[in-house]
Amino acid sequence: MASNNDEKQSGSSGGGGFFSSIASSLSNLGSVMSKSVNGMLGYEGLEVVNPEGGNEDAGAEAQRGRWKAEDRDNYWKMMQKYIGADVTSLVTLPVIICEPMTNLQKMAELMEYAHLLDLADECEDPHMRLVYSASWFISVYNALQRTWKPFNPILGETYELVNHAGITFIAEQVSHHPPMGAAHAENEHFIYDITSKVKTKFLGNSVEVYPLGRSRLTLKKSGVVLDLVPPPTKVHNLIFGRTWIDSPGEMILTNLTTGDKVLLYFQPCGWFGAGRYEVDGYVYNSEEEPKILMTGKWNESLSYQPCDLEGEPLPGSTMKEVWRAADAPKNDKFQYTYFAHKINSFDTAPKKLLASDSRLRPDRYALEKGDLSKASSEKSRLEERQRADRRTREAKGDEFKPKWFNLSNEVCPTPWGDLEVYEYNGKYHEHRAAIDSSDHAEEADVKTTEFNPWQYEDSVASA
Repeated sequence: MASNNDEKQSGSSGGGGFFSSIASSLSNLGSVMSKSVNGMLGYEGLEVVNPEGGNEDAGAEAQRGRWKAEDRDNYWKMMQKYIGADVTSLVTLPVIICEPMTNLQKMAELMEYAHLLDLADECEDPHMRLVYSASWFISVYNALQRTWKPFNPILGETYELVNHAGITFIAEQVSHHPPMGAAHAENEHFIYDITSKVKTKFLGNSVEVYPLGRSRLTLKKSGVVLDLVPPPTKVHNLIFGRTWIDSPGEMILTNLTTGDKVLLYFQPCGWFGAGRYEVDGYVYNSEEEPKILMTGKWNESLSYQPCDLEGEPLPGSTMKEVWRAADAPKNDKFQYTYFAHKINSFDTAPKKLLASDSRLRPDRYALEKGDLSKASSEKSRLEERQRADRRTREAKGDEFKPKWFNLSNEVCPTPWGDLEVYEYNGKYHEHRAAIDSSDHAEEADVKTTEFNPWQYEDSVASA
């Protein structure tokens, strides 16, 4: 994680300029407040962070949150043994903290503001292309601030998205240990590919999440290829207090074709919420000279303005807004946007939906309908069926192979470890073309279509 000074040094020479006073004032506020909750037997060292108040509020904040007191206490005792560990695959979490969406669907939320990529593709200015593209990548953080946990996808599970901005989107869970998903999205303006994997560090009442994924964006008109390195994320108050998310650090978007790049710094949340959500930085040319400054809040809006070599706004130029978060439903139970609701609906599903699609998961659907008991039992049943499928595969000496993605020979280095890259194999487009040309394609119905990502139809979960 870079400091404000690191951010200025990593850009062009003299990169302080317009944002130096902002960065300085925020850094003087210090990092986010925290306090051990003392006087509670068995909770020594517990960190509770209230982003809206001082450290004297930690004790009261610890009693808040969505957990029942007895569940919270029991979970704290159970989870203490995992402190310092990567809990990505170690812990099964209860439905009470879940949202009715899977990680594959969460990947599709990036498509909400895809019009920004249409603008990037049509733009002749290479630096404005980066403004539009970087804003698109920033826009998904508005959805990621939700504190509910999405369901972990079953191995072989998929998610399809159509009927939005001319996009064809397919995602698939390609690995279970470690959990990995791959996705491909495309319309007439862009191609987007991602291999998604995370590494975590559990800290007791918080968890640090490091994105090991690889994201590649190709703009079709210019042919440029963009590569993203996002900042890490920290989830605060997992068990005690109200859960909230922060992503302090650098986001780097590099034009692999020209060497131009965007470097944006996500400010850490300071005392009484100072700096929370704020992001600022520059578009640089291949000579690492600042060309355009960008600033805003990742949960609200982003703006840009041309700048000189010192990072100062050009005389006579004005700040222009490039992205603004769409209005969201009021008092939504899961803080969903209108687009998030569309992702769960069949309005964004193609004809003859794959039976492995996330929408068809009975645990997800039960939670969406408010039946926590059924959601919990269905989640357990699916997880046991997944274990049975694995046992059958091992007994047969078979190796799981994804349908829509192939494991490539490429190993991609990231700041947090190496990543095996999955490539889209093109078969989904062939599959969809055959379905769309058929006169017998039927609409999928959650009430009649059984969720089926299984490799072996005859694998039966043990009692």
